[in-house]
Amino acid sequence: METAKNFIPHYTLEDYKHWQGDWELIDGVPYAMAPSPFAKHQRTSFLIAKQIEEQLEDCPKRCLVYQELDWIVDEHTVVRPDVVVVCKRVEEYLRSTPEVVFEVVSRSTAFKDEKVKFYLYEREKVKYYALVYPDIKKMRVFELKKGKFEKVFDSDSGSFTFEIDCPFKVDISALWKRV
Repeated sequence: METAKNFIPHYTLEDYKHWQGDWELIDGVPYAMAPSPFAKHQRTSFLIAKQIEEQLEDCPKRCLVYQELDWIVDEHTVVRPDVVVVCKRVEEYLRSTPEVVFEVVSRSTAFKDEKVKFYLYEREKVKYYALVYPDIKKMRVFELKKGKFEKVFDSDSGSFTFEIDCPFKVDISALWKRV
């Protein structure tokens, strides 16, 4: 008797390129994205990117911040994080591991962000993964240490400094005043 896994459709980057609408593909499994994030989600994502961009302007390593940029991990995985920080050249799409990934978490994305993407980003060796919760005004940051994510920040106030080639901090106290 064959396992259920043999009956689950498995898709590739080539399939993904032909789909209409907004999708993510993780290990061959398609995930539909909401048609458009809610205002609070968009505002949170924008303000995070704005804080980072202002600090990276003079970065000699050319670290840049992007919002909703497709990251083509491999032929079976394409994700679109809310915000990424990359210290490598990006052409059309991101094809290498970003230094930092931010996901703005809502009830409808919590499982995917906290479980599916958590393990994907850990596997792909993202240095920092930040989960931002606008509904409860909280940010959790995980740092990759010895190949595993370790929680290094979990708060509704203060700031956290991301130690990459061009260090930057996200001040969540200031963020929540503007969301």
